[in-house]
Amino acid sequence: MSINILSIRQDILQLPKIWSPHFNTSQYEGEWTVLSLRAPGGHQDRIIPDLMSENGYEDTPLMATCPTVRQLLDTFQCPLASVRLLNLKRGAVIKEHRDHELAFEHGEARLHIPVFTNDEVEFFVQDQRIPMQPGECWYINANLPHRVANLGPTDRIHLVVDCVVNDWLRELFARSQTTTVAPERKTGELLKMIFELRLQNTAVTNRLADELEQSLIEQA
Repeated sequence: MSINILSIRQDILQLPKIWSPHFNTSQYEGEWTVLSLRAPGGHQDRIIPDLMSENGYEDTPLMATCPTVRQLLDTFQCPLASVRLLNLKRGAVIKEHRDHELAFEHGEARLHIPVFTNDEVEFFVQDQRIPMQPGECWYINANLPHRVANLGPTDRIHLVVDCVVNDWLRELFARSQTTTVAPERKTGELLKMIFELRLQNTAVTNRLADELEQSLIEQA
């Protein structure tokens, strides 16, 4: 698909400054904010993606001010659910987590289109860094452990599109370049990491250890 990244940037820069903090405050440190362009019932204050919403997904009023984004979405020949702009402010960190059942094989694909980014953004899936560049479109298996850190001097804004998997999307994926990630960490490796984090005994390392322990419980 062709992505006019400069025009999408212009769309975003003229949007009203009404970004909302990401709802899952336990998963990040610093500022991580959201603008909804497509949401259940078309309500722009609905920043939580919910594929099973009874209201159905509709464009929010903000979409009308983003013609290039709308043109891009019109090229998608699959049902669209949530469409959001996610801004990870400079210095912010999204801690390792999973979005359970959010994966192609479960019928839903989350696509990331970097709009504004910098070379010091570190996006890891299963401990493998994914080098996403402006104007590219990436599918991320969000069911795998992933984390992001914006260590650079500028904000990182992605256009994030949740799609329902159909034959068109399957064919598109079959024709696309793929990047594989390492197998999931084994229990012994996780226990070692938890032990080392507990030894440091800081608020941050203890929180990370708690999250790793929770991931072990979920894998059991």
